Amino acid sequence: MSGLGKNRLIAALGGGAAFLIAAMIFLFAIGRPPLTTLGQMAFYAFGDSYSLSESLVKATPMLLCALAVILPARLGLITVGGEGQLYLGALTGTAVVVSFPNAPIWLLLPAMLAAGALGGALWSGAAGLLRARCNVNETISTLLMNYVAVLLVDFAIYGAWKDPASLGWPASIAFPPAATVPSLFGTRVHIGLLVGVIAALILHVGVTHTRWGIELKVLSGNRKVGAMAGFSFVRETLLVMAIGGALAGFAGICETSAIQGKLQSGLSVGYGLTGFLVAWLSGQHFLRAVPIAILIGGLIAAGDALQLYSKIPSASATILQGLLFVAALGASGLAGRRSGRYG
Repeated sequence: MSGLGKNRLIAALGGGAAFLIAAMIFLFAIGRPPLTTLGQMAFYAFGDSYSLSESLVKATPMLLCALAVILPARLGLITVGGEGQLYLGALTGTAVVVSFPNAPIWLLLPAMLAAGALGGALWSGAAGLLRARCNVNETISTLLMNYVAVLLVDFAIYGAWKDPASLGWPASIAFPPAATVPSLFGTRVHIGLLVGVIAALILHVGVTHTRWGIELKVLSGNRKVGAMAGFSFVRETLLVMAIGGALAGFAGICETSAIQGKLQSGLSVGYGLTGFLVAWLSGQHFLRAVPIAILIGGLIAAGDALQLYSKIPSASATILQGLLFVAALGASGLAGRRSGRYG
């Protein structure tokens, strides 16, 4: 095994051990039996077909939003706009449904999904344009655009798109069957998961085995050298931001259609920001993001189940999720320092 592989293994094992220790201490502090509670969490996450399906439902938008972070990172860009791109995708996709609710499925469903992806692409592409042409920091612009996107959704569902039959609840009309994203195997898991896995595979191949990946690597390392080789930083910035935004926007309209059934406030429970953490936990690696997203999805699903069945406060699941991130990032950082010292 190479030194890099050993360091990654050490980071994974160290992060897992640190999380288990921290989680046990936390559970003991709140008066819960640590081993029993951790066992319940594992069961509620992956113990049966229903638990697994719910974990995959949670993992799907996080995976797509993580890919929206990883691809720009290959160009040296740090974007935290997955949340806003998800909301814009939900907004633009819903616009098609609200405008043509009686359209046939062969027209409405593809148009809705395409509009959702396009909305996310344009929202992310706008931040990419600011970065490429005006040198505006993409981290700041995408962070601020998250808030704008959420407010735009609220503006729509409290205003023109509010369903009169919702008895005052701010939401759009219920999506008709023709606008419902297909599910898999009779569960709530939908085709968004397949799209995420396939996209991770395609992007992995694209950035590791094609000329495009070489362009991204060269431009990330030195833009002047890239320009001398004929590579365009502006073009590649717009491209990676738009592709990433399209994936996050697709996640938004899938979540709205398949899970919520209508556009409403609180569409996302932090999927975009969690996707950012998934991306960094994966080391900005497309394929590693898939199992990490499923793991985090399982943790969130288990937290919901523990709150319902074991009366554990919802904040406890959030704390456990935070402990996992801290442990994983801490172990990764220590492994990186070890690599720099001995590599």
